[in-house]
Amino acid sequence: MTGSTRRTFLKTALAAGAASSALGLGFPAIAAKKPIKVGAVQPFSGGLELFGNQAKLGLDLAVREINEAGGILGHPVEILYEDNKTDPKTSVERTTKLIKRDEVVAVTGPITSNARDAMAPAHGRLKTPLLYATNYEGGACGRYIFSFNTVPNQELAKLLPHMNETAGDSYYMFGADYVWPQKMFETAEGIIKRLGGKTVGTEFTPWGVKEFAPIVRRIADSGAKVLIFALPGADGITFIKQAEDFGLMKNVTVAFLGFSEAYLGAFGAGKGQNMWVTVPLVSSSDEPGVQDFVARIRKNAGGDVTISHYVMTHYNALNALKAGLEKAGEPDREAAVDGVAGLTIDSPTGSVAIDAASHHVTLNMYLAKTEGAGLDTVRALGSLAPQSGCA
Repeated sequence: MTGSTRRTFLKTALAAGAASSALGLGFPAIAAKKPIKVGAVQPFSGGLELFGNQAKLGLDLAVREINEAGGILGHPVEILYEDNKTDPKTSVERTTKLIKRDEVVAVTGPITSNARDAMAPAHGRLKTPLLYATNYEGGACGRYIFSFNTVPNQELAKLLPHMNETAGDSYYMFGADYVWPQKMFETAEGIIKRLGGKTVGTEFTPWGVKEFAPIVRRIADSGAKVLIFALPGADGITFIKQAEDFGLMKNVTVAFLGFSEAYLGAFGAGKGQNMWVTVPLVSSSDEPGVQDFVARIRKNAGGDVTISHYVMTHYNALNALKAGLEKAGEPDREAAVDGVAGLTIDSPTGSVAIDAASHHVTLNMYLAKTEGAGLDTVRALGSLAPQSGCA
């Protein structure tokens, strides 16, 4: 897959050039300048390709729109895709190549925390910003790391009180055995205690499990009314399918952390209903900014593609880089860091404020539930600041 998608610039440039020539935007003039290269280290294989493909939708649109509007400081943008195969070691190899050989000004990605943590030392050593646009556990801090998605308080602080009020006060927590679910469950435990609820079980599973019947039975036998669920990718899809077949979701309400609408098609028709989330974008929203963004993504990607918040946060990350470089006045890695820190940019759901110190973002958030083939907004939660975990 990556062989055909690694360099989207030429295809984007041709389409943008045709459009800009027709509109008098002068794209041939910027195409003559040296391109500003941006790397993208994403999983296009290895189990989390649902998320990598969502990220690509947002990045592709951002590149196209930036180039059609004249590029960055008069330079066209070129995005170089690399498949990290959902593997930390491969992530380091790919980002190092992008920085040292391809001379990118910044890298977007990856998805998993262990891949991000593996990449971070290379970014610090090579002084190149990493634009991380996946929801995560917090605490990834430093001059060269920017986070454009949610941290635990933004995802849990409003979700769990709603679960407590509407579904019950007994909780089972189940997720993958790595840092993001572990930290999310630590935060959830504190909120549950403050709500007067109780946790009746917590379990973690390694990657690649195919048979979840024993854990499904333990959850059912626990008497829990709410399952806090943090198992991403293909493993999460397998679990939900087996839980549905067992009948677990008739008696237990799922609070699904890290949810993407792309899951619903994989669950099967009528599956995965009435699962609850808090996210920074609901693509079915009637907000004009969201409707316009969804229409532009689908026009650019073709067809009725699924659109989740991962599309928007990666789109935001590249637009923040553009704004930061233009603020700094030069297409340079250190200039990018200085320019992006402290910015406020527009997004499909309203303004996104990038904290100057922590490099984390304040986002508008939405309480939603799965319904049909997508999410249904239950309540707009307004702007929520991050508790980044940075000193």
